[in-house]
Amino acid sequence: MPVCTPNSLRGTAGVRSKPRHDPRLDAIQGKVIRGERLTLEDGDRLYTTPDIWGLCELADMVRKRLHGDAAFYNINRHFNYSNVCALSCKFCEFYRKAGDEGAYTRNLEQARDEGRKAVASGATEMHIVGGLHPTLPFEYYTDLLRAIREAAPSLHLKAFTAVEIVHLAKIAKVFKQTDRASGIRWVLEKLKEAGLGSLPGGGAEVFDDRVHDEAFKGKIRSDVWLDVHRVAHELGLNTNATILYGHIEDRADRLVHMDMLRRAQDEALRRLGYLPDETGAVTLTRRGVALPTPSDRGPGTPPGANAGGYFQTIIPLPFFPDGSELERLPGPGGIENLRTLAVARLMLDNFPHVKAFWIMQTLSMAQLMLQSGADDIDGTVVWYDITKIGGSSTHQETTVWDLQRAIREAGFRPVERDTLYRRVVRDGREWRVEA
Repeated sequence: MPVCTPNSLRGTAGVRSKPRHDPRLDAIQGKVIRGERLTLEDGDRLYTTPDIWGLCELADMVRKRLHGDAAFYNINRHFNYSNVCALSCKFCEFYRKAGDEGAYTRNLEQARDEGRKAVASGATEMHIVGGLHPTLPFEYYTDLLRAIREAAPSLHLKAFTAVEIVHLAKIAKVFKQTDRASGIRWVLEKLKEAGLGSLPGGGAEVFDDRVHDEAFKGKIRSDVWLDVHRVAHELGLNTNATILYGHIEDRADRLVHMDMLRRAQDEALRRLGYLPDETGAVTLTRRGVALPTPSDRGPGTPPGANAGGYFQTIIPLPFFPDGSELERLPGPGGIENLRTLAVARLMLDNFPHVKAFWIMQTLSMAQLMLQSGADDIDGTVVWYDITKIGGSSTHQETTVWDLQRAIREAGFRPVERDTLYRRVVRDGREWRVEA
């Protein structure tokens, strides 16, 4: 696959020989070169510029400054413990009510079996999420983690979105609106003792009350979602973040969402010793600034222990209308997907990584995104029940060879990572983190 930059398009039949240069990008380019934080007005220019290739080149500049020619993937396995959910979000095709056709809840032996399968496949991570089950006790979730850890002690358990964490605090009767942090901390400490290594980034959707009330009323709002991740960071857990775009939100909502995330990351990085600039921002995109790295206490340490406590990556997720209450909407197209990821790389100057989640972007689009700001395309996945593109089943698997080939075709060097972005060295199915 040719690298998709303006130079590679020159002379191609049916394509302009030169891109449409937008002079509004010149000032933004200066900020990017200097590693300065972009404003919301800058973000609006990035979203409205006709010079899509100029935008992508700016994002690629940042991506290569941070990671050079490396592009990350991992060997992972997803486990959805239940699709029974107390909520009825309009954008969601995943949830079922108890008794509905297709509703399921996995038992502990099924969880152990999935852990054993993951280890046999060489996986380093299990990604665990599910619906807000109205009747499962809190102990189910700690027992679930312990069961998988017993069967597969080498797996890093990335589990439970912020929405699920709040649900667990409520069913454990420790959640108080007047003191949210204490109940959230109690839950995370119990889960960490049971084997929790980090938090996924789901449930963020878009941080806007109007959108929230129309599309996913009843779900926690931005302040609570951010509280969960803030407490997780204080406990040394690394977390991730998402943005679900292309439904009833607008581009301004997306930019505010990104700004709220980077402000929360400023706080996390200051806690780790990073110094803010004169505006209070902590940026990682300036030359010479070292990326945060998880520490490791040595052999026998539970995966994820003493990880540091910060957002690792932003994962832009396009909305798929099919099967949801919002299926009248068209969903975002390819250019909008590419643009949103590039904007995220430029706006989120303190996030070490940007992921092109191939399950929702497709592997071909992920290749273009690697050239437009992304440095990670996720992993082998195997089973994924949240979103199904084009009528695909829950068995949505790709191979390491396919991931490596996609990365090389995009012009990058494939690097296997673990959940905490430490490089993995393999000897067959045996693996270790690079010293």
